[in-house]
Amino acid sequence: MRRRRRRRRAFAGMTAAAVLLCTLFLAVKTLYPLLSEERKADTDITYDGASPSLSVNLDNLYSPHAILIDLDSGKAVAARGSQDRIYPASLTKIMTALLAVEETDNLDETVTLSTRIFPKLYAEEASMAGFQPGERVQLRDLLYGILLPSGAECCLAFAERIAGSEEAFVKLMNEKAKELGMDSTHFCNSTGLHDGNHYSTVEDMAVLLKHALKNADFREAFTSSQHSTLPSDLHPDGFTFYSTMFEYMSSAKVTGGEILGGKTGYTEEAGLCLASLAGINGKEYILVTAKADGTHDTEQFHILDAVNVYNQVGASSNDSQ
Repeated sequence: MRRRRRRRRAFAGMTAAAVLLCTLFLAVKTLYPLLSEERKADTDITYDGASPSLSVNLDNLYSPHAILIDLDSGKAVAARGSQDRIYPASLTKIMTALLAVEETDNLDETVTLSTRIFPKLYAEEASMAGFQPGERVQLRDLLYGILLPSGAECCLAFAERIAGSEEAFVKLMNEKAKELGMDSTHFCNSTGLHDGNHYSTVEDMAVLLKHALKNADFREAFTSSQHSTLPSDLHPDGFTFYSTMFEYMSSAKVTGGEILGGKTGYTEEAGLCLASLAGINGKEYILVTAKADGTHDTEQFHILDAVNVYNQVGASSNDSQ
């Protein structure tokens, strides 16, 4: 008799546990899609129903990989090779700059640039903003130094300040990429210097830029054509640097609007890359292109592609009004 009671109690306990597990499973199953959809609504690029009134052709671009996004809706207007793996080169610095502003409480603070970060950058002929070893610099100037002249020393200064080392900072970069749903991206450094395991897609880069532009400090720097630094011990009068995109453009005007800002990138393996923002007929668009032939010394084919695409957007939206 006692054995039967013990068996009944054990069976009842197992049944209760099973019911509880089933309840928890159903709750998670119901809740997870909602959480997933909330994340997707904030970061993902969608292709369905995307601006049917616009007619944009990417087939004749110099860049084999391109994606045009309606920033307000997050919908892709047009795409070409957008999910193919690319090397992002200095487009990487968009992520570095985003983490810089998100992990910094006061951009008016100053830091001293460590002398140890420079020898490697000099050896690799990395692009620099112009700051010197041991110089005391305002963090805001470093942010502009990342996004305008593509300064590698500015990237490493933020990386060391935020995470203690570039290696630790790269972990934060990959965690942020995962959070944003950039499933085809992996970073190995903060600057975009070539590494076979450092890759992305133009779609992922569009997701990143879409998110970053929500930050006011990032947007202000990204859309600036030039910036003058505060005086420092090694630059008593300060100095001015310029956007690597705007310096190649005689005019930012396009049909119906203008190109507001952009971040260029180049390595031999990556080709010419560009992530840009334009305002056209009251709307904003992101265009990310990659792997155009050319170098810093040739025609800037990635910028020509941007002008081409944004002119198409302006002409098409004018026709539809």
